[in-house]
Amino acid sequence: MQKSAKSVGRPRREGLDQAILQAALDELASVGYTRMTIAAVAERANTTKPTVYARFPSKAELTARALESLRQRTPRHRTGDVRADLVEELSLLRSGALRRGGVTMLAAVLAEEQTNPELLDLFRTHVIAPRRANLRRILEAGLADGQLDPGADVELAISMLVGSLYAAYSAGQPPGPDWPARVVESWLRRNTGTGPDTGTGTTPGTE
Repeated sequence: MQKSAKSVGRPRREGLDQAILQAALDELASVGYTRMTIAAVAERANTTKPTVYARFPSKAELTARALESLRQRTPRHRTGDVRADLVEELSLLRSGALRRGGVTMLAAVLAEEQTNPELLDLFRTHVIAPRRANLRRILEAGLADGQLDPGADVELAISMLVGSLYAAYSAGQPPGPDWPARVVESWLRRNTGTGPDTGTGTTPGTE
């Protein structure tokens, strides 16, 4: 008579992969890449080193996956209106940067630039490049259908839109919920000629 098969080992813990990735992000922000250890990550995630290695075969692979997890995969609701779509994208950027440790993580990565430049490369590949690509698609669509001036500089626009968040944060002024709309309107006024008049009478560059 054939015996029924029994499961071997401990049952797979639900959410363990995400717990490990979050533990790796916490370690990166706390001690940096060089001092981060798999043992410390395992302890934070309440698991074991072999369990971590079974899922992520090296510290570099774990770091890459952890950084990639910072990306927000929230479904976008593209309208085709460049203003609305930019505001939506920057709202997601703000949420991720301020609520998921994005700014702290960027600081930790930049601190490792001289000793571990590969870490910054991973951050650029898995976090920065996809973020810029989302904005590029919106802006290029706006150029294609005439919503933006033909001479609008897409790459400069991306750097200005994203960079204003980090500039404000570093100045001790974390952008509020109205930041996405404000920064988009400011840029569009100079690249469409159709933005609302603020009524300030201020000439750009003289504030």
